[in-house]
Amino acid sequence: MNDASIAEEDVILFRYNMNNFIFKNPTKLIFGKGQIAEISKEIPFDSKIMVTYGGGSIFNNGIYDQVMTALEGRHYIEFGGIESNPDYDTLMKAVRIANDNGANYLLAVGGGSVIDGTKFIAAAMKYKGDCPWDFMVDQKEVDKLELVPFGVVLTLPATASEMNEGAVISRREKKEKLAFHPANNFPRFSVLDPQVCFSLPKRQISNGIVDTFCHVLEQYLTYPTNSLLQERFSESILITLKDIGPKLYENSNDYDLCANFMICATMGLNGFTSMGVPQDWATHMIGHELTAQFGLDHAVTLALVGPSLMRVMKEEKREMIMQYGERVWNICEGSEDERVDAAIDATQYFYERVGIKTHLRDYDIGSEYFDEIANRFNTRGWCLGENKTVNCAKVIEILQGCL
Repeated sequence: MNDASIAEEDVILFRYNMNNFIFKNPTKLIFGKGQIAEISKEIPFDSKIMVTYGGGSIFNNGIYDQVMTALEGRHYIEFGGIESNPDYDTLMKAVRIANDNGANYLLAVGGGSVIDGTKFIAAAMKYKGDCPWDFMVDQKEVDKLELVPFGVVLTLPATASEMNEGAVISRREKKEKLAFHPANNFPRFSVLDPQVCFSLPKRQISNGIVDTFCHVLEQYLTYPTNSLLQERFSESILITLKDIGPKLYENSNDYDLCANFMICATMGLNGFTSMGVPQDWATHMIGHELTAQFGLDHAVTLALVGPSLMRVMKEEKREMIMQYGERVWNICEGSEDERVDAAIDATQYFYERVGIKTHLRDYDIGSEYFDEIANRFNTRGWCLGENKTVNCAKVIEILQGCL
């Protein structure tokens, strides 16, 4: 065997081995009925707290009252109005109010948008630069940010922001939507009471199911790495969502369905399934641009982009798509191409079954914006996907497949 063949073999072996990794997740989960009361034990008594929340649904479903009861006797202020896809300008108002009142602990009461927004507030409050958006655009120093501690009361399962360090923030005036991942920006604790799902509208249930499903696919549908446990863990989440998703969409007052959904959402993006495996995230990056341009719900963009991306990139993802089809959807017959196509079709049909339409025409969006969206990636110098092969031309092809 010559040196060239040895080098080639080494590359193949590296590609198909589990990657090196360092794992840390310090968030304390407090799960189950009536657990909101536990926040009184988790936040230091002398803290000056700012409670953050969204549009006010917590006032109608009893969650606000439970939180206030738990905070009785504490020093706290409130900041409401954090919108879906939290906006930079809104969050900067919160930063100013928090600093003016000497807040030193944050409590996010909401879903992924409120939690993401609170993570940004925690980073921006002590930022020494001129404009906090700078650390969203250029993240070279993001791990050096000084962060205010915060906890979470989860009201909408979907993003797993309650147990990870990431956040996605929009700046509507610039039509930008960017993610950041400070290494230590984990919640100190997160309270997960499945009963919060009882009052959620169908739209939010749909979004949560699809968001969670896509999170797992982004970490799973890449190429084989002999990461057997992580693959089975991902498959177990996908199968559970496949089994309970349509039932939950029809009946979100079933405690057991809600409990299983909630833990799937948290485990789908808290780092457990991604240990040692390559990740894609092109669906999310393209989806963020659709949200920034058209205001579509995040999960809607994932349901639009995901199946099309799988079709365009199926040669790179062939082996894992076939495994996914067999293990999750029981697709075991037919040629390789037929099995791959059936797995993608099953995914798209699942999104439709849980209430999300999967074509751009359903939202009156045409192809005239595709070049502008693709050029944004070119301007940033981004190539997407696990192999960095999703370039501008591929982005346009994927978007064309969403029509």
